[in-house]
Amino acid sequence: MKKLDKNYYTLKSDRLKLVEITVNDLEEIHSLHSIAEVDEFNTLGIPGNLRETKEFMQPIIKDQLNEKRKHICWSVREINKNKFIGLAGLVISADRFKMAEIYFKLFPKFWGRGYAPELAKRIFQFGFNDLNLHRIEAGVATENEKSIRVLEKLGMTREGIRRKILPIRGEWKDNFHYAILDEEFKRAQN
Repeated sequence: MKKLDKNYYTLKSDRLKLVEITVNDLEEIHSLHSIAEVDEFNTLGIPGNLRETKEFMQPIIKDQLNEKRKHICWSVREINKNKFIGLAGLVISADRFKMAEIYFKLFPKFWGRGYAPELAKRIFQFGFNDLNLHRIEAGVATENEKSIRVLEKLGMTREGIRRKILPIRGEWKDNFHYAILDEEFKRAQN
């Protein structure tokens, strides 16, 4: 996975633009991570301050300099306003597995508008067509009904459950494991 040019990782869909995060996005990222509704099923926890957010995001930003990427994180923006509405990303496995895990989180006022499926489909296209991935996975807390609906709407298959794997606010929570294969995604697009 070689970065071809500075725009290689910039993705667009009908309503959204996904641009790799920079240090200039840290305040907006901190605001997103500081919302209790967004944190409800997040293992990160609410950061105590902007410095904590910066420490967490810095290795992800630094990875942009690597030829072989391990983590791509995008700021999600509405195309028409260039307004930051959330984050999305791919955590990429070792080359031989041709696999990545997708994640996304949006400010609650943008929930229910179809943005999550739209951005995920665009990331699937990029992952399968440009990165030549074989499979894209997602984990979701078993209680996170909204995200489960999104993953199933995307055509992802629930492959199993990982018991007591998510440390969320001092409790161990179960996680559903979802995946979609390149041929499944391509077949659904035709």
